[in-house]
Amino acid sequence: MEINQQGKWLSILDYAQHRDVSISSIRRYIKAGRVKYKQEKGKYFIWVSNYSEPVETKSDNKLLLDKIKSLQEENQELRMLVDLYEEQMRKKPKNVELPEIPMH
Repeated sequence: MEINQQGKWLSILDYAQHRDVSISSIRRYIKAGRVKYKQEKGKYFIWVSNYSEPVETKSDNKLLLDKIKSLQEENQELRMLVDLYEEQMRKKPKNVELPEIPMH
């Protein structure tokens, strides 16, 4: 994408995220001439004046990665519990009750 001192050309997807609108709305804007756009190699780009890049910090990324790791570990534990319960169900008569699955 081309960067200019006055703004930036964004793809339809990037523009939709930037403005928090649907892609179909962006396509309607293009068709109605409501936005400045250009077409390159079959792709549309919309001009955004005074565009500034979203700021991401390493600490935000670290927090997200830690959360993902925690959820993956929790998911793995739950899978193991399900496997254990299913194995017990195959071995036990149908009238035997199993303990409840712990909920956090």
